[in-house]
Amino acid sequence: MAREIPDLIATERTGTGKGAARQARREGKVPGIVYGGGAEPLAINLDFNKLLQKLKAGRFMSTLFNLKVEGQEDVRVICRGVQRDVVKDLPTHIDLMRLKRTSRVNLFVHVEFENAKAAPGLKRGGVLTVVRPEVELNVVAGEIPEQIVVDLTGKQIGDTIHISEVTLPEGVKPVIDRDFVIANIQAPSGLVSADNAEEDAAEEGGEE
Repeated sequence: MAREIPDLIATERTGTGKGAARQARREGKVPGIVYGGGAEPLAINLDFNKLLQKLKAGRFMSTLFNLKVEGQEDVRVICRGVQRDVVKDLPTHIDLMRLKRTSRVNLFVHVEFENAKAAPGLKRGGVLTVVRPEVELNVVAGEIPEQIVVDLTGKQIGDTIHISEVTLPEGVKPVIDRDFVIANIQAPSGLVSADNAEEDAAEEGGEE
């Protein structure tokens, strides 16, 4: 199932150059440019507050957006640069690149854990520790998975779940080229304390 792509609302900017950009900022807008995709560059303005909200939410540079500009066809874009004020660290200009549905792009995708009731380690009181709630994947822009699924069936205390154990959709591959850890099942603190106490007692019993 493809993930829903968030909208990014903009208006076409009349005029180019520093003068038009300064005017946009005075009006509470952030000027930007959309390029690539076999079409002419398009000068745009984005609402400052809404853009800042998206930037603060994180993952902006690796999120695919559906750009909506009145009078233009919707197009999928990804951010390729955000210029910021050197003092206030606030956005002053944004660069967006058009993507075709067949383009490949690196995006963070949510990890969903299923069948917890079928994991003996969790039934014994083990704790699922999630190392990566999201995984950066290389995907086709037109077929972005909503999530990837980790099956916890049969997992025991002490088990570690690597990316190689996850069945990824066809054409999807991890950006990181190593078998990294997604999660593990750790023993509950009470069990760890009991094990440590038993080890200490055994050591003391062995002393002369």
